[in-house]
Amino acid sequence: MGAGHAHRLYVAGASPIHRLPPQCKLVAVLLFVLAVVATPRERVWAFAGYAVLLAVVAAVARIPAGLVLRRVVIEVPFVAFAFLLPFIAEGERIAVLGVRVSEDGLWGAWNILAKGTLGVVASILLASTTEPRVLLLGIERLRAPQLLTQIAAFMLRYTDVVSAELARMRTARAARGFEARDLRATRVLARSLGALFLRSYERGERVHLAMVSRGYAGRMPATADVGATAAQWSAAAVLPAVAALLAAAAWMVP
Repeated sequence: MGAGHAHRLYVAGASPIHRLPPQCKLVAVLLFVLAVVATPRERVWAFAGYAVLLAVVAAVARIPAGLVLRRVVIEVPFVAFAFLLPFIAEGERIAVLGVRVSEDGLWGAWNILAKGTLGVVASILLASTTEPRVLLLGIERLRAPQLLTQIAAFMLRYTDVVSAELARMRTARAARGFEARDLRATRVLARSLGALFLRSYERGERVHLAMVSRGYAGRMPATADVGATAAQWSAAAVLPAVAALLAAAAWMVP
């Protein structure tokens, strides 16, 4: 089950953020995101405060800003629609750089972009400071159904295995002079995907039989203790507590 190497999203370190139990970080990120979502979109200063909070967490965890910026690009396809809102939304029109756009659409685009980006950055910091297998242990500690965590653990482990198999098949095709130049290559690629599916299915059966022969009965053995102390919960609560204060102030301050 356990991979013999760190996941590519994880940044090894020994910072106080890295040492926090995974369940503490999960709850902290969830509460932080809820505070961000609950903030009125017009309170730009509050979103700036959330950004400062995340910057402080990244600094304490020693996560380079460049790494965070590179990974935040993953949200681009999901927020692309936000850039269309000022043009397609109804309501009062204002001029921005000589273009007439909807004021309500502008606020809607800002709302999606700001809240989405803050949520993505918080998730990036969580993934960068917590190994995936440990993260799953934290989810179990939060009483998530074990069947779901087992499925996620297998998916995490064997995604790399299937990716490696796909890379070997690509190398084998290249060694035989294959190049996907036009639609005629579709037939070969379809056969490759079919072969990959069959190999993955057969591998899954072999892995299941090996697990059963070693006593697997629907529950994986515990591999680590991820208990949390009151001090650790208190440390993790700093981020959502400050975010909650910002959200409350955003509602009270006009």
